[in-house]
Amino acid sequence: MIANSDIRQLYIQSERINNSVGGDKPMLDRLGLFSKLGLMMLIAIITTVVIILRIVYLNTANNDFLAKQLDSRVLRTVTIPAMRGTISDRNGNPLAVSTPVASVWVDPTQLDNIDKDKIAHLAALLGLSVTDINNKLNQKTKTFVFIKRGITPAKAEQILALGITGIYSMKEYKRFYPYANVTAHVVGFNNVDDNGVEGMEYADNKELLGSNGKQKITRDRYGRVIGKVEVQQNAENGKDVALSIDNKLQFIAYDALKKQVDALHAKGGSAVILDAKTGEVLAMVNMPTYNPNDKASITLEQARNRAAIDIYEPGSIIKPIVVAKALDQGIVKPNTVLNTRNYYVGNKLIKDDHSFPSLDVTGIIQHSSDIGASKIALMLNKKDMWQYYSDIGFGRKVGTSFPGEASGIFRNWSKWYPIDQAEMGFGYGVSVSLLQMARSYTLFTNNGCLLPITFYKATGNIGCQQVIKSDTANTMKEILASTTIDGTGRKAQTDEYTTAGKTGTAHKYKPGGYASSEYYGSFVGFAPAHNPRLIIAVMIDDARGAYNYYGGQSAAPVFAAIAGPALHELGVNPDKVAVINPAKTAN
Repeated sequence: MIANSDIRQLYIQSERINNSVGGDKPMLDRLGLFSKLGLMMLIAIITTVVIILRIVYLNTANNDFLAKQLDSRVLRTVTIPAMRGTISDRNGNPLAVSTPVASVWVDPTQLDNIDKDKIAHLAALLGLSVTDINNKLNQKTKTFVFIKRGITPAKAEQILALGITGIYSMKEYKRFYPYANVTAHVVGFNNVDDNGVEGMEYADNKELLGSNGKQKITRDRYGRVIGKVEVQQNAENGKDVALSIDNKLQFIAYDALKKQVDALHAKGGSAVILDAKTGEVLAMVNMPTYNPNDKASITLEQARNRAAIDIYEPGSIIKPIVVAKALDQGIVKPNTVLNTRNYYVGNKLIKDDHSFPSLDVTGIIQHSSDIGASKIALMLNKKDMWQYYSDIGFGRKVGTSFPGEASGIFRNWSKWYPIDQAEMGFGYGVSVSLLQMARSYTLFTNNGCLLPITFYKATGNIGCQQVIKSDTANTMKEILASTTIDGTGRKAQTDEYTTAGKTGTAHKYKPGGYASSEYYGSFVGFAPAHNPRLIIAVMIDDARGAYNYYGGQSAAPVFAAIAGPALHELGVNPDKVAVINPAKTAN
């Protein structure tokens, strides 16, 4: 048997052997633990460093990228539209004003699958076809496409409420013209971008337009504005413009012209009212006209301002101009008598519609004798006559800066033949606008001094160009006043005011020659006759009916229909002496 002491000895030896063989194992275990912990710490440190570096990169090197991403998702720079200036008449009545509207637009790149019902609803709200809507939404290469402009803000809210991602609205302004057809040819109109394209809207576009501003805003996913970030640039509204037009006189002229054009089935017509002392355009109307609030229906024929743009051979309304020059040079006197039988200039026969064997200078104007006027024209030195017509403004623009203003046609004197000079005495061979003819009569209302013409309310001193003597102008006033009493201008008379002026009738020139049965009928005059306040020029294009084409039949009545009410409106005292009826006096 093995003793206990032997067993104990064996255990001790066994422990020694184990310790000698594996005595380093606990140390290795400790080293392994430390290695694992170090690796984990190293990984943690590296990860932290990477995160820090990424944050630094995103906030420095790639800051622009993040800003753009933020802008595209949350922020957007929008235009703060400037409100276009108001155009008003001389009394402050608005002729063109801007009202706020909304325009709906889309960023097609933000669109995904849109519910067909929403597209149909969108089309119905905007009054467009589904095809039109889809064509706009499918322009994937663009980030901004107008769907419809100039709708009401309330309708824009309905559209945004559909919740179509990528569809937005923006504030704009729409032009409104309170007097529509009545002031159309003076004021003009704007295009969809609020830029003037006709009339004074075009002439004063820079002053009226102003400058847009910029602002950053935040939107929700439906495109609704939920916050304003900052204004980058304030909008500067356009300047207001005060015209010389009197809207009440404008309506009087419009009404009188329209009634006559309709009654005579004419192709069109024009009327101009000038202040006889300042040259301000108080009214200008044309037929046919148009409604500038309905741009889609405007035609080129309607939009044309005949009074300022169209030119025509004026006929006999030019005769007072020629006679005034001859009187001014002392070549003739009002009572100088001329032979007014038919005669030839070269191979051209000059004749009158109503024959008189002889007429004095006053009678030549009263009865509108082509023969007498041509003979007076031929008495003038042709270079002097050319310079005189040029000084009056024939052959060059009036200088109002009105868009499309006509220069007319007036050849140099060196190219004149005797027949040219003779015909220029009664309104052929020279082409003018009605505005130019109205201006020429300022010679008679302003003591021989030609006034500048303006569409703006006059302020300060008004200059003028002395063309004929004051005495000559006063003589012509008397001759022209007699023409509405004893001559071709009788229908230009009014009940309460004296009038003065001259009729004109001219064949229309067409390619190939003069039309045998198409005419321009005109009347230019002023009232009151002896202390003029207004110059009124009227032209009727091709009036229908027997004898209606004569200026005395077509245009003179329009003058009368304008002069009386207009002078009343201006507060001018009547200057006609009332005719007393003896029978009524006896009662």
